[in-house]
Amino acid sequence: MSATPLQHFLNETTATALAVSESILKGDWQKLDRLLDTNFTYTGDGYVFTKDEYIGFMQDMRSAFSDFEMTLEKVVTEGDFTSIRFSSKVVNTGKFMGAPSNNKKLVVTGIFQRKVKNGKVMQEWQTTDLLGTMHQIGFGALFGYAVSWAVLR
Repeated sequence: MSATPLQHFLNETTATALAVSESILKGDWQKLDRLLDTNFTYTGDGYVFTKDEYIGFMQDMRSAFSDFEMTLEKVVTEGDFTSIRFSSKVVNTGKFMGAPSNNKKLVVTGIFQRKVKNGKVMQEWQTTDLLGTMHQIGFGALFGYAVSWAVLR
């Protein structure tokens, strides 16, 4: 995902929601911190995070995967909410959810929704195809599901 001239024409809600993803992709943790409200919460894939926990999780994720390429397949904004369907191509170069790195190229897909107020992201909800991701890493479907379920709980 890269900044395009089109982003100048987006409304504030959409631009702020996209800026969070861009900050994560670039590893710009200070900008991410500024974009998230002090009381920010994340709910997704079995996790509930505060702002600091979310930033830490994203840092861990970025250390587990390299060569990030994110495609935003569908972006819909209504009021304070922006929903985004994404597809990310990554290489598994670090430990992820208890699994060692394997240098495999993966495609990770999912949907997230962000609530924006006054230029800050207040909340994020996300669902990721964890089963598909774990299968690509090398776990069998049922084993990968059981491991990710146990890790998430």
